[in-house]
Amino acid sequence: MDDPHVMGAGFAPTPFTADEIRTGCPDGHTLHVRTVAGDTVSEVVTRFEAGDADGVTISEEADGGASYRRVGWADLQRHASFPVDRTTIEPERITTPLGELDCLRYSVQREDLMTFWFATAHPGMPVRYAGGGSVTEVVSIERV
Repeated sequence: MDDPHVMGAGFAPTPFTADEIRTGCPDGHTLHVRTVAGDTVSEVVTRFEAGDADGVTISEEADGGASYRRVGWADLQRHASFPVDRTTIEPERITTPLGELDCLRYSVQREDLMTFWFATAHPGMPVRYAGGGSVTEVVSIERV
């Protein structure tokens, strides 16, 4: 593959390459994420640490507990790799807790429709995603 945004044949381009994610998520990069599912609200703090050329350690803190996992930058990119025949990609400007953001909206038909908004100025996870009766949104970003 010549396009670093395409993870393989039959897949739509990802919003960011592994290198763009690595640059956008340096050590100490912290995301506060809120999920609303009906009347239930949950929050997770995701932190990037010990990044190197191959990957990063991600900690997730929620409900008083924490988990840690080592993940490769390409694995993070692969999270946004969807089948081309079930994915539409369109630019959209949205209002979020982070402010007005220019995004790429990925609408992915699975068992139900999943929609992901990737802010072009914030390489990494989507700033909002919705589907299955819930909405998850990045509510703040801390940078070192």
